Amino acid sequence: MPPKSAQPPPLLAPDYNNAPYDSSVPLPTSRAPPTRQPTRSAANGRATSLKRGKTLTRPERQVAQAPLINPPATLSAYPGGPATAATATPSKWGPWSIFAHAVTFWAPPFILSSLGGMKDQPSRQAWREKVALCFIALVLGGIVGFATVGLDRALCPPTADLSVQKFIEVGSVNGTLSLSGHILNTTQSSSTLVDFNALSVQSPGQDITNLFKRSASDFTACKGLKFAAATDDPCVNSNFCVLDAPTKSTLNNYKLILTDKQTGYDWDHVANLTAYIVLDGMVLNLTPYLLAHPTAIANDKIDLALRTVLTGGSKLYGKDATRLFYQRDHLKAAVPCLTERYYAGAIDKVTPGCVISQIFLYVSLVVILGVVMARFAMACVFNWFLSARLAAPPKNLSRTVISPAVMPEGANVAVDNKNGTAPWAGGGQPVMIGGGKKLHKGNMYRQPATSPNASSTTLVSSNSNISPLSTKPAAQPLITMAQIGAELFTVCLVTCYSEGEDSLRTTCDSISVTDYSDHRKLLFIVADGIITGEGEKMSTPDICVSLLDQDPRFGTPTPMSYEAVGNGAKKENRALVYAGHYTVAGRRTPTLIVVKCGTEKEAKTEKKPGNRGKRDSQLILMNFFSRVTYNDRMTPLDFDMFRKTQVLMGVTPDFFEACLMVDADTKVYPDSLKHLVNSLHHDNLIMGVCGETRIANKRQSWVTAIQVYEYFISHHLAKAFESVFGG
Repeated sequence: MPPKSAQPPPLLAPDYNNAPYDSSVPLPTSRAPPTRQPTRSAANGRATSLKRGKTLTRPERQVAQAPLINPPATLSAYPGGPATAATATPSKWGPWSIFAHAVTFWAPPFILSSLGGMKDQPSRQAWREKVALCFIALVLGGIVGFATVGLDRALCPPTADLSVQKFIEVGSVNGTLSLSGHILNTTQSSSTLVDFNALSVQSPGQDITNLFKRSASDFTACKGLKFAAATDDPCVNSNFCVLDAPTKSTLNNYKLILTDKQTGYDWDHVANLTAYIVLDGMVLNLTPYLLAHPTAIANDKIDLALRTVLTGGSKLYGKDATRLFYQRDHLKAAVPCLTERYYAGAIDKVTPGCVISQIFLYVSLVVILGVVMARFAMACVFNWFLSARLAAPPKNLSRTVISPAVMPEGANVAVDNKNGTAPWAGGGQPVMIGGGKKLHKGNMYRQPATSPNASSTTLVSSNSNISPLSTKPAAQPLITMAQIGAELFTVCLVTCYSEGEDSLRTTCDSISVTDYSDHRKLLFIVADGIITGEGEKMSTPDICVSLLDQDPRFGTPTPMSYEAVGNGAKKENRALVYAGHYTVAGRRTPTLIVVKCGTEKEAKTEKKPGNRGKRDSQLILMNFFSRVTYNDRMTPLDFDMFRKTQVLMGVTPDFFEACLMVDADTKVYPDSLKHLVNSLHHDNLIMGVCGETRIANKRQSWVTAIQVYEYFISHHLAKAFESVFGG
């Protein structure tokens, strides 16, 4: 019989639990994020704060996704969650955009495109917004400048600044008399007709204008006027006009010194003097007029107005005739003549504008001094009472935080274990070496694992010896800080550009010898391009690599591409990742050195291949941790750093909770790193800590010397004040 032909096997549903799969591809999931409720402490029954667990241990995940360029009709807040209506894309012509275009109306798009090299609309809009911000800064600076200098001149001009400094008040200074409103110094006076010293002692600053000879024709403002106060002879009384005309020679003969001060009266003086009135701020001495006309003059409206103010109308007008004279035209016309003939001084009070200006300046002074003193007091409170407690080693490690094992979408999955990165996930116990805190790099989770299609599994080691068919107990959603430890996993970022070996070694030495376990810190150095500093024989990347004790397991690194901060061809860049340990004083600190080397074309044509700036160097690390945390698509450079970090530290990068950023010319104090991490332990809301910056070469020049004051004030006053309120 002919052999039976082989029959194809029947089609069966794929078994995802037993079938091999590609561990680099995240598996889909429809599991909703877990509902987290605050727990209550058994000790006091109060709700335990979980904010640190939500922010520092692992970030929140149940947040809406970023809007798409062309969003569908509905979007879900997370995979498998309920759909919500998509919001419309806002118009680009918002209030801020309109304002930016109004400020930069003089720069049309074709000029920015042709002369400014801004070919695309976003670049032009960014430029307009920068100009708008500069415009706002200039306007605010102008307002402050006007309030400081211009307001006083506007409200109190020099012509209206009748300040007390220009006056000598009547009765206040001995040895002074007044002539037509000007102060005379009588200390050296000499005359046989009048005893000036006796008059100055009797009433310092009194008006002696009537003692000098004058005639009606001397007053030009009174020519053509017919009322008695303008036509009377000033010397009708025998007690008047006993001295010569008030000229400079006459004053010199009597040894009277004419000063630059004016005679000042207050309202009480005027009220106590019978024949004195005030007209538009000027004090008039009507003594000769009243002696010449003891009774009222018929049909003389000026005489009637003067007697109304001096006698019967004093209750209505007081001694101020300004309102009465300026309300009637025929009385207003007599004001220049009266002030020229009978002027004796002025009211020594500042104008309303000057009063407002002085009040504003004093209030501003009080506010500024109050703010400065309040900031100083709060800074002292922080430095004396709060800072020591904040930087002290954490004592309460029993507080509850959220376990990384229950975070949705499996951002926290180890390469060599499918149960979760955390050694405390699912009740597993980590293997300790020598009683220390180091986590073993092997199979340290002695517990069964979940199936590969679990939502918490996205990265699985190909050589894992844990059966995918096994099960594990449910991970506890809440754990204590004691299971994590007092020393958080910390990455120390050092950005360098053209520094020499001495600067690099000083920085790396200081970080390596800090009072912080080498198993909990990673030295991460980024060399910004192939650049040789001035006076150096080797390039900065060569210097960095020469300081490293390279791990032979990784071999020669290969340039890995990533998306850089730049436009056009500069947006693409490549970098080499060197891994090993930095050795100093018996310490071996795990170290990664990222050397930005640029593309192949750039390496042949550019003088500084790979150079993209310090911001790009920082974003290499920040973007890497962002993609690790949120399971976003990685670049080849990210994969290389992930693999080498996991091998060096024994844990995946999502273990790291803190990052120290310093420049390559900075020296770190031994206890600084521990203090910074302790601050994160003590306050749930702290997301960033600033250390004190000191100048090492403060005596090198006057520029470095004045920087000491700048840094000291910035740290001990401004930053300390902000820290009291959590800033």
